[in-house]
Amino acid sequence: MSRKPVHLAVYDTLADWETGHATAYLARAGYEIRTVGPSRASVTSVGGLRIQPSCALADVRPQDSALLILPGADLWDTSSVGLAPFARKARAFLDAGVPVAAICGATAGLAREGLLDDRDHTSAVSFYLAATGYTGGERYVETDAVSDRGLITAGPTEPVAFAREIFRLLGVYEGEVLDAWYRLFHDSDAAAYAVLERAGATR
Repeated sequence: MSRKPVHLAVYDTLADWETGHATAYLARAGYEIRTVGPSRASVTSVGGLRIQPSCALADVRPQDSALLILPGADLWDTSSVGLAPFARKARAFLDAGVPVAAICGATAGLAREGLLDDRDHTSAVSFYLAATGYTGGERYVETDAVSDRGLITAGPTEPVAFAREIFRLLGVYEGEVLDAWYRLFHDSDAAAYAVLERAGATR
């Protein structure tokens, strides 16, 4: 089945570990993963991986995408404007009805853009987002990951829960298969593997 690609934002200091579960299993499910940089120039992750973006942010259109994923990065906190264009692109996606998934520092970027003011959301800790000056504090939820009206948020220690919510939103896994995937990768529950194997979700 033909699917629109998933766009993964990449920028200097991005947190390598936060999106690997999601992108690996989206690719296994048949999604093309396209990396999106500030430009086509290469970027370097916090772990020192050099990434050549597939496309520049300005060239990405919501109607051509299944999802925009925004990983955390030091630059979300050390530069008030450096990654702001990615938050503005997230607004364009949500306005067009195309989902966005943000983890770690990217949630602060979305808070500054006003995208968390009227949606349930989570992050590392509530006071991390409060420091942005946003007005959505009453919608903060103390949990591993939150999905509300097309926007997924998670903190930096929850890459598996982040992926779970992405799979749920896109219908990659559902029901007991989704639960088993989470139990296997989050809880190291060996019994969950048999559920995934029966469902053909181990390939």
